[in-house]
Amino acid sequence: QEQLVESGGGLVHPGGSLRLSCVASGFGLKYYGIGWFRQAPGKEREGVSCMDANDDSTFYRNSVKGRFTISRDIAKNTMYLQMNSLRPEDTAVYYCAVLFGGSQGFCTLPNAQALGSWGQGTQVTVSS
Repeated sequence: QEQLVESGGGLVHPGGSLRLSCVASGFGLKYYGIGWFRQAPGKEREGVSCMDANDDSTFYRNSVKGRFTISRDIAKNTMYLQMNSLRPEDTAVYYCAVLFGGSQGFCTLPNAQALGSWGQGTQVTVSS
């Protein structure tokens, strides 16, 4: 059974940093496109950053470019989202997701939520 378990969320002051982790079990990450999505209250879920299954090319939404970094450790079967210079508008529930053979375009698919496997979400709150 494929499962993704996230950790690393919490409360942080503006300008602070967090690193989200997502451990995969029941399958290996090597041939999967990976992604981090977020959903703020009253808003639709949006793709934050995604990485291609084959060439590790990445997508970042404009508002997080230069601040967030997506990565994965195949040996640990874990994916990460390093978030620096956090802003109040980054407050949301963050979800990790994987799609077999997926590209960086996973982040911008209109039906992304219906595809692949998803974690349960972890709350990130940026507030002073």
